[in-house]
Amino acid sequence: MTHPAYEPPRARAPGDPLAVALGNATLLGFGYLLLRRRRLTAIAVIGTVVLVDLTARTAATWCEVLLLLWWAAGIAHGWFLARRNPEQAVRRGQRAGTLTLALALVLTAALLRIDAYGIENRVTEAREGGDCEAAVAAQGEVGWGHRLAGAPVVEPGDAVVEACRRLDGAAAALARAARGGGTEDLGRGFGTLAGVLNEPGNEQTVRSVLDTFLDALPTDDSCDTAALTAWLRARGPSHDVLDRSARTAAHTEPAALVGCGDHLMTEDAWQQARTHYQRLLDTYPDDTRAGEARDGVREAGLAIELNHVRGLVEDAYDARSGYCAEPARYGGAPPYRKGSGRALFLGDTEYTDGLPASWRTGDPAKAALVVCADEAENGAAVQTCPYENKKSAYLPHQVTFYKVRVPLKIYELRTGKRLDPRSVQISGESCPNVLRYTSYGTYDLGPGDQFVSTSKPGVRDAFARALGR
Repeated sequence: MTHPAYEPPRARAPGDPLAVALGNATLLGFGYLLLRRRRLTAIAVIGTVVLVDLTARTAATWCEVLLLLWWAAGIAHGWFLARRNPEQAVRRGQRAGTLTLALALVLTAALLRIDAYGIENRVTEAREGGDCEAAVAAQGEVGWGHRLAGAPVVEPGDAVVEACRRLDGAAAALARAARGGGTEDLGRGFGTLAGVLNEPGNEQTVRSVLDTFLDALPTDDSCDTAALTAWLRARGPSHDVLDRSARTAAHTEPAALVGCGDHLMTEDAWQQARTHYQRLLDTYPDDTRAGEARDGVREAGLAIELNHVRGLVEDAYDARSGYCAEPARYGGAPPYRKGSGRALFLGDTEYTDGLPASWRTGDPAKAALVVCADEAENGAAVQTCPYENKKSAYLPHQVTFYKVRVPLKIYELRTGKRLDPRSVQISGESCPNVLRYTSYGTYDLGPGDQFVSTSKPGVRDAFARALGR
């Protein structure tokens, strides 16, 4: 009868407590390997990996404390486990090997941690100096070893890099605003600066970005500068480093407002120009450029009035439309004085076209008067004469001749006020020997009432009295 061979339990290796403790000090469970405790070795390795990963990811001090306790517990457990082993022996080779490994681990971790402190010191110095580029470069020296040995030390540098990344975005937005005067980019940039400034320690880096933007003011375009400084002035105080922008705006805006107003005047944007001039007077009444601004307001106002008058003149197709219906003032018009000044004639020009050229002008900017002439109508009766048509069997016709009455609306352009007289009557010859007319149908009703026959001197004399010439 055959029986299976009996295998006695494997004897544990004699342990050297010091060697075992030093082996576990490597955090890799080498001490358990010396005792042939493979399960404990695996647990030690897995526990170390989990705690190191947790420390590197969270950068929390409590994780480092937990890792340190794990390291001390492994050393103590290995020591006591080896002391309980009935067989003990002094293993000098094991002691030397495990001591070397433990010292290598401790020294490497210490050196990496010291280097991490040096890196973070450079990051802090760069940030306090407002140099984001140097801070990011210093943090770029951090490797995986630094994060394993000193995650809580290097973690603040990551926040500095993130803040600098955001500040780069703010700087780009502010640069676009400076190039194009866009207040949307300006608001976006200042919003980012305010957000970074709320995080402790970023005042100098924020100041550096802000200074770069403010140093670019004024820009080459005065209107862009005026838009930017108006936004900065309206931003309101935040009681931090960003308030420096308001002082720059107050120093830069007056010249920008005048410069922009002058530029807009050349572009015929008179309403906008006047707004810029007036803004200087309202915001900086004591500025040395206030006189220029007042002149600008006056000139822009006159340009607006003249442009309005030109439009009304162009719309006047008779004596009841355009300027004749809605008279307006132009403060830059020549003052009206009897015996001088030109007039702008609108409406029915049958008689006014014959007036001397020195009395007339087609440019509203040169006119002292605007004269709206309506269609001629009968004025005062001059003479009634009988006329006989020999080809007609009807009785002779009695024809009354009337002066030519031209209804007028005369306006002083400088004030827009209406002046007298309200009409002129033009004299002329009446009762000619032959009166020609056209009849229609079988009934000859005669020529009807007639105007006197006018002459250029008669027309001129009539209008001269009306215009005070």
